[in-house]
Amino acid sequence: MGYSSLCEMLNIKYPIFQGGMAWISDAELAGAVSNAGGLGIIAAGNAPPEWLEEQVYKIRKLTDKPFGVNIMLMSPYKDAVADAAAFLEVPVIVTGAGSPGKYMDMWKSKGIKVFPVVPTVTMAIRLERTGADGLICEGTEAGGHIGELTTMTLVPQVSDAVKLPLIAAGGIADARGFAAALMLGASGIQVGTRFLTAFECNVHQNYKQMIIDAKDTDAVVSGRTTGHPVRSIKNRLTSKFKRMEKNNVPLLEMEKEGEGALRKAAIDGDVKTGSVMAGQIAGMVNKEESCEDIITDLMENTVKLIKNFRFEV
Repeated sequence: MGYSSLCEMLNIKYPIFQGGMAWISDAELAGAVSNAGGLGIIAAGNAPPEWLEEQVYKIRKLTDKPFGVNIMLMSPYKDAVADAAAFLEVPVIVTGAGSPGKYMDMWKSKGIKVFPVVPTVTMAIRLERTGADGLICEGTEAGGHIGELTTMTLVPQVSDAVKLPLIAAGGIADARGFAAALMLGASGIQVGTRFLTAFECNVHQNYKQMIIDAKDTDAVVSGRTTGHPVRSIKNRLTSKFKRMEKNNVPLLEMEKEGEGALRKAAIDGDVKTGSVMAGQIAGMVNKEESCEDIITDLMENTVKLIKNFRFEV
């Protein structure tokens, strides 16, 4: 299927990354994904380095397989977390919301593979030059903070522009999406929303149920006028944001409204006024299952789909 080089690079069995979701992707979820053959990813989010250290020690007790750490470059702890990740010699670092250029030499000296998230071709070219080992091309279909380009349009354009292995992300939850991503030029995929309903995911049960109950149009975007659009399942919070944007409420007031909203939903279970971040693919996720079952389903059915495909003219 053309993904062996990526798997060899990272020493993983399958080219499937689990999305780094703040307040959600902890050692337990990431460890289960890594044990199942994918690349489990711990999301540092806005957490301090002490939390990351604790999670890394924990995952190393849960699995002897490679794993990754997602570092948000807008975090107030970004420098300390970047240093901690280097000290801990985590196998893979995924970065988002900025360029990791200033940390590259430090991470590379520890043998860490770096996969930044990119929303545009320009950013992809820039990060290839900084020494990235691969890129995660995340389309606007994804949950959480998003760009404008769709996965369908972003991946092939980045594939034409750079020589690095690409991970397609956004709107992928089954074999059809996986196969499509490979045809677009990706070497693997990143899956977030489907892992929200994994048995090993410690997100609040109310959050899981929102995903299971979601319909195709329930994942909406808030904050386009602020420059920081976020995709989440529609609820009272998204309705409030819609009214605020319509009334041109000042940016600071909108940011204050969104403060702590993800934690409120993911940890406290307030899915009415909290932010239930999820991708547009949520309408396809309708049950709880293990990480192993998710990865097995993705791999077996993608191989079967590609093997049995017949093109007629």
